Amino acid sequence: MPKMKTRRSAAKRFSKTGSGKLVSHSAFRRHMLECKSRNRKRHLAGNNIVERANVRQIARMLGTGATPPSK
Repeated sequence: MPKMKTRRSAAKRFSKTGSGKLVSHSAFRRHMLECKSRNRKRHLAGNNIVERANVRQIARMLGTGATPPSK
């Protein structure tokens, strides 16, 4: 069986933390920042943890084998 290829588009958008969670950047923070309030831009900064419902699909695209964290 051949190796799984990483989907490069997903690799550029998502990354895996040391504890195994998947994180992504916020949308709407690239351009047209003059019309957005300071408060809104501040809340869009930083990383977001990927929702548990999407972890399996994204992990499969990345080929990392990450599993949803158990509660």
